[in-house]
Amino acid sequence: MLRASAAMIRRISTKLVLAVLGAVIVPFLGFALFVEYQMRERLSRDVVLSSLRGLANDLAAQIDREVGEYRNDIQFLAADPFCWYSIEEARLQATGRDDSTTLRKALAKTFDSAVVVKRHFELLVLVNAAGSLIACNRHDQQGAPLPVETILTLEGRNFAPEPWFAAGLEARSFALDQHTTDLLGSSPQPRWFLGFSMPVFSEADPGEVSGVLFGLVDWSKVQDEVAAPAIKEYFRGLVPDEYPSAYAWVWKSDANTILAHQNRGLYGQRVSEDLGLAALTQAALAADGGLYPPYEFGGKAKSAAFKHTRPPERHGFGWVVGVGIDDDDIFRGVNELRKNLVRATAVVLLVALLWTLVIARRITQPILSLREHTRRVAAGDLDARVEVGGGDEMAELGNAFNDMTREIKVQRSAIVKAEKDAAWREMARQVAHDIKNPLTPIQLSVELLQRAKREQSPQFDSIFERTTDTIARQVAHLREIAADFQALTGALKQQNPRDCDAGLLVDDLLSLNGAWAREASIAVVRSGGSASVFVDEPLLRRVLQNLISNAIQSMPEGGELSLDVSRRGERVSIEVKDRGVGLPEEVRAHLFEPYFTTRSGGTGLGLAIARRAVEEMGGTIRLEPRGDGAGSVATVELPAGRGAAGPESRA
Repeated sequence: MLRASAAMIRRISTKLVLAVLGAVIVPFLGFALFVEYQMRERLSRDVVLSSLRGLANDLAAQIDREVGEYRNDIQFLAADPFCWYSIEEARLQATGRDDSTTLRKALAKTFDSAVVVKRHFELLVLVNAAGSLIACNRHDQQGAPLPVETILTLEGRNFAPEPWFAAGLEARSFALDQHTTDLLGSSPQPRWFLGFSMPVFSEADPGEVSGVLFGLVDWSKVQDEVAAPAIKEYFRGLVPDEYPSAYAWVWKSDANTILAHQNRGLYGQRVSEDLGLAALTQAALAADGGLYPPYEFGGKAKSAAFKHTRPPERHGFGWVVGVGIDDDDIFRGVNELRKNLVRATAVVLLVALLWTLVIARRITQPILSLREHTRRVAAGDLDARVEVGGGDEMAELGNAFNDMTREIKVQRSAIVKAEKDAAWREMARQVAHDIKNPLTPIQLSVELLQRAKREQSPQFDSIFERTTDTIARQVAHLREIAADFQALTGALKQQNPRDCDAGLLVDDLLSLNGAWAREASIAVVRSGGSASVFVDEPLLRRVLQNLISNAIQSMPEGGELSLDVSRRGERVSIEVKDRGVGLPEEVRAHLFEPYFTTRSGGTGLGLAIARRAVEEMGGTIRLEPRGDGAGSVATVELPAGRGAAGPESRA
């Protein structure tokens, strides 16, 4: 009995069930109880009150931005020189010195554009210092013409009694709080507006006020912010399947007069006297922002927060923005959450237990199958396939195992193809790199020949012979590179290894690059003797040409280039030394990497190709700093010629 119990406990299914019970279900129960308590006792009201404060602050800031934008637009239009020029045009016309109205018509079109594009202003009027109309918009926000009687009324109106006009003549901006006006004619329902004015200064005398620009903004701009559905939407989660009671309002700066509310019938109502909420008025007057004391309105307990907009001295109106919600809505979501948590906890307990048993049974069988097939793959059987059903993670694991073995088998051939493709690409880069090397002596030879002919040098014939011979050899070298490119099949290999004299090859390369070295003020020093090496001579020529070119290019201010050939046992050493810029430690670590170069014009393939070529010839290559001062030394070691004796001395 005890043995059976121990075996049962050791099973994966039993362990999984116990693990789920210990690690998932028990913590879930504790968490559910904790969340329910916290939501009911602490979080709901605190979160909602905090949200109310944040919404009040955001709404006040949004209204401030809107008011600031209206004021900035008026200021921008008032600063337009056309305003003053239009006033001056009207003055000249009144005195009989000019009968033009061009500027005023253009200004009216500018006002029309501002009304239609900005969609802030219902009316823009420019009056002169005498209070007479100079220009106004002729179309509304939809682009429809204003009534003719409205235009005629404005043209015949004296604006001098307006409070904004007096402020403008004193060179002050003015903001007119919520009001009704007859500037746009009469309407069956009262319309409410905001007003903004700016003085227009003379272009001739910047200190002189020539007129005043005034704009009317429909109060619906503010009302739309208050009635925006986003406020209700913010608390949507508190009240399942319906909108909550949250709403906003705007009071006048006295904190006692309603200016905006979702119930427009409350416009102008007194908060303390008409609504009996004096405590709210007192709270709003005592602080710039915060929470109202709990209150009742319409038979419902409510919570609310408020925030003052910018005061008049900061170009605002000092309104009190409020956001509130019914207390019933605050706790309705918590009650629903409690019920859902109880239901969810019971369902999770049952489902988790049953599902764990099912999963445990489904896991064990595929695991055993995977173990067996893994052993077969490890033994080299790439045709091993796991038979799995279903669509769970174990099935995905079995499919992944099958895909892995299939990919391993396929990649055997793909790797070979990829290596060939990579070799072809590198070969193409190498050929492009090698072709550039012979072009330098060809160019220098042609320039030398041109200079000799231009200067009518007495050695022209010998120069001609020498340079044409150099060009011919380099052209032959280019042809050789092209032939190699055509012959190579994907790897840089020796095509025709044989015994050749490394000393003669070095001398030939020095002769080819002599003109280049002299042009660069570089002294060439040749040391050592001759030594036979068993290599592909064109391949070695490319390597040494690359090293010599690098050495010359490393000495832009001139210097000394030394080449030494010596035999050491069964190896032949070729050293190329320079007095160039040297090799910092961080550069040495990447010298032979493809595409790494310290020159702005290099491809970064030269040394990488050189190392590969030397290794194909059975040799080694090193590039190190010189031990006797500035510069570097490149050492190429190659196998000695098969018929070579000792090194020959050179005269």
